[in-house]
Amino acid sequence: MDKVVSLCKRRGFIFQNSEIYGGVGSTWDYGPLGAELKRNVKEAWWREMVYQREDMEGLDAAILMHPQVWVASGHVQGFTDPLVDCKSCKKRFKADSLQTARCPECGGEFTEARQFNLMFKTFMGPVEDEAAVVYLRPETAQGIFTNFVNVQTTMRRRLPFGIAQIGKAFRNEITPGNFTFRTREFEQMEIEYFVEPGTDQHWHEYWVQERFQWYSKYGIEKDNLRLREHGPDELAHYAKGCYDIEYLFPMGWSELEGIANRTDFDLKQHAQYSRKDLSFFDDLQKERFIPYVIEPSAGADRATLAFLLDAYREEEVRGEKRVVLGLHPTLAPIKVAVLPLLRNRPDLVELARSIARDLRRQFVTRYDDTGSIGRLYRRQDEIGTPYCVTVDVQSLTDHAVTVRERDSMLQDRISLEGLETYLLERLCGRDGS
Repeated sequence: MDKVVSLCKRRGFIFQNSEIYGGVGSTWDYGPLGAELKRNVKEAWWREMVYQREDMEGLDAAILMHPQVWVASGHVQGFTDPLVDCKSCKKRFKADSLQTARCPECGGEFTEARQFNLMFKTFMGPVEDEAAVVYLRPETAQGIFTNFVNVQTTMRRRLPFGIAQIGKAFRNEITPGNFTFRTREFEQMEIEYFVEPGTDQHWHEYWVQERFQWYSKYGIEKDNLRLREHGPDELAHYAKGCYDIEYLFPMGWSELEGIANRTDFDLKQHAQYSRKDLSFFDDLQKERFIPYVIEPSAGADRATLAFLLDAYREEEVRGEKRVVLGLHPTLAPIKVAVLPLLRNRPDLVELARSIARDLRRQFVTRYDDTGSIGRLYRRQDEIGTPYCVTVDVQSLTDHAVTVRERDSMLQDRISLEGLETYLLERLCGRDGS
């Protein structure tokens, strides 16, 4: 983890939030390369979960919602963690995560546990009183449930169908940490998949496999992934069953994504509290019922961290250490780097810049002439760029360039006329995007 954290700061992936003021605990800013990587992770998810399916609709619900939403969902009453304080060093801990009866920091005694609600509370409007209380959403799911009828009727959907959403959520975690693994502000990639009661077990198993395969498809080693079924004592009050997709993070096996069978709990709760009919009428079977819901819920930040960790490797090349981010080309922040072999040759620089301009129409392309060619290659390897295009003196006469592949370091001589096609086949052919 320390090596990846260092790389993220050094190469512009992730920075400490408000660093010039000393930082804010467990909040992070995605730098130029990190913003691209995370965006690519979300786009890969959206492309496969929404665009490439016939049974999915997208949604972008607001962060601030009517406070009764969180009463109906159970978050106001039950979204809590037991909190204890150390009487000596005053640090706070989740009581259910402690291994000893004494403070792990100083050995001091703890206070009695008290319940701590994880939702961030704020006020809507100019007056700060109880009537103006609203919450920053702790999950994106409730915006989907409250819009179930809107989406179903406007898009004329029959069951089964899903609603997908990517958006920010906020939880006032007591003990955040492990870099971007657990933070107070994070981004979720969630699906609520509505099915007929009685078919829910089939669809739960379907989505467990569908989501598990997605991570390995985009480069995570299968040995670093596993499925873990929740025991009866772990299940949320609304869940009939739940599986976690876990990744072998440096701190051990931890949740990457959860896939839960939420039954009809959420729609029934919102129907009761809103006094609106949230049932579905099956016009083929001529019956009305409350759908069951299967929920694959992934963290965009955790997924991004897992892809970074899994891609990082060090190897020796001709007696020197080479650091490589072996990211799947779809996820790589920069797809192509264009490098002039000699930066003191204006004609080479002009040609290289012209090639970079042309390639930017198809790919995220970076031009770089700030070092020797060996150093430029290592820099691009370290940020995960799949292909480097080197423009040399011979390019001026043969109108061809050298294309180097990141992982194998093999090189091909490619004509300028065929360069774009060559790169398209290799960068866009792997996942059909």
